[in-house]
Amino acid sequence: MIAERAATLATGDGVVLEARLAHLLAPVGGVVVAHPHPLYGGDMDNPVVVRVAEVCADLGFATLRFNFRGVGASTGTHGGGDAEERDVEAALTHLREILGVSRPLALAGYSFGATIAARVATRRGAGSDLAGLALIAPPVAMVGDAPFLALAGLAAPLLVVAGSQDQYCPAEALAELTRRLPRATVSIIEGANHFFFGKLFLLGEAVAGWARGLVTRESGGRRSTG
Repeated sequence: MIAERAATLATGDGVVLEARLAHLLAPVGGVVVAHPHPLYGGDMDNPVVVRVAEVCADLGFATLRFNFRGVGASTGTHGGGDAEERDVEAALTHLREILGVSRPLALAGYSFGATIAARVATRRGAGSDLAGLALIAPPVAMVGDAPFLALAGLAAPLLVVAGSQDQYCPAEALAELTRRLPRATVSIIEGANHFFFGKLFLLGEAVAGWARGLVTRESGGRRSTG
């Protein structure tokens, strides 16, 4: 288990979010993790969310997982996705203030969290400080591929990972989506469903590869401009 402490986040519209922060003495960067759908039991203690945070923390990243508005001790009510973008922005702002400007800051989202993460990354655009994006089991069968297609212009490392038996991210839909995201690293976990039962280790390995790349890319960029 990673060592975390409780944190609270303030959104731009006055909501207060419950969060858990793992902050090392000298983190190599930071990763915000967004959880699955609040109306279907999703929260920051979801096993996939915890696994992503653990893997990133083990690699030296500060991690921040949080409850969307209306979940757990977070105030407010579910906003259908639009309001939840503010929640992700609040988490990114909080972690950036902790990290300072010199360390890479990345975003990972699982299921509903992947949709919101993609929308935030798209709205931030190419000039943002977002160093990487991980979409875990993006629910294309439910929301379509529109929230993800604008990521084709994302320069930062993009990971798309899903199970081969995911009913909400079926193989055909995922193949078509990733065909239109040529820069994405795609990881298919054989036999995994949408919830990654029995496959959390393999999921963690895929996320770890992406996270290591964030540090390598950042270090290489500093060397080339020094």
